Formats: sequence, C-alpha cells, structure tokens
Amino acid sequence: MSPRYYHQVVGLNSRLDTLQAAVLNVKLPKLEQWTKARADNAQRYDELLRAAGLDGQIGLPQRDDRCDHVWNQYTVRIPGGSRDAVKTQLAAGGVGSEVYYPVPLHLQKCFQTLGYGPGSLPHTEKAAREVLSLPIFSGVERYGAGDGGGKVWRRR
Repeated sequence: MSPRYYHQVVGLNSRLDTLQAAVLNVKLPKLEQWTKARADNAQRYDELLRAAGLDGQIGLPQRDDRCDHVWNQYTVRIPGGSRDAVKTQLAAGGVGSEVYYPVPLHLQKCFQTLGYGPGSLPHTEKAAREVLSLPIFSGVERYGAGDGGGKVWRRR
C-alpha cells in the first residue's frame, strides 16, 4: 500500500517465514498472559473514560458476554469531526494513537470495479471518520492517580 492505508491492488499479508514461526513458537506460551494484560488495560480505559464523563461524549468499544476479546485495538468513536484534533492533542501529550482504516474498503481504488462510491455505505464512511485506536498492548501500564496531574499510560 502506498501511501499507507491506500490500496491500489488487492494483495496478501503472508509474512510468516520459518524464522518468524520459530519466534512465534517461543512467544506462544505467553499469549494468555498478554491477552489478559490487554483486557485489563481495556477495563482501565473503560473505568477512566467513564470516571471522566467521556462515555457520554465518545463511543466506547462494545462487548458481547458470549465471546472473549483479545483487544488487538481499543477503538473509540469520536463524533462531531473532532477525531483528528483529539489525535493531535494526544500526540502532544506523548500518547500514541492510530487511525487504522481512514478510507473505507469500498472507496479504495482496488475495489472501485464493485461500483460503490461516496455515500454508498454511509455508516461505514461515518465510522472511518470517527474511529481512533488508543494504545492497548500488553506492555502499557497505568501510572499516577489518573487525577489529571499527568500522563496516565506509559510503556513498561
């Protein structure tokens, strides 16, 4: 993809060679521990965002009690066209965030032959304008009291 997140052709992601498989084999026993750490971080985000009263202003991730979540991302929805400003403000405070899919698939060049144009999938397009993923990896931890006196997350 060039530029990032813009796809000219449909491709594959098949990067698992022998060396990476060997590394994965060593990491696999830690998968459950890392998944729990990400779930704990997601729970902390929920608590902190609710305590700050932001759960009424942004969309928090939804859960289904019938499933387990591995929390590859903790993605919130920021309505009203302010997502990019929030991303900039987080970066200024030293907090990384990412917009992983800024252009919906149906608007990517590689899928233009399907005939979908802007407005074809309005909910998808709205989500692409609103979603922002916060750091959730297992190596991030909370520090401080979370009282607004400083950063709340750091790398372990």
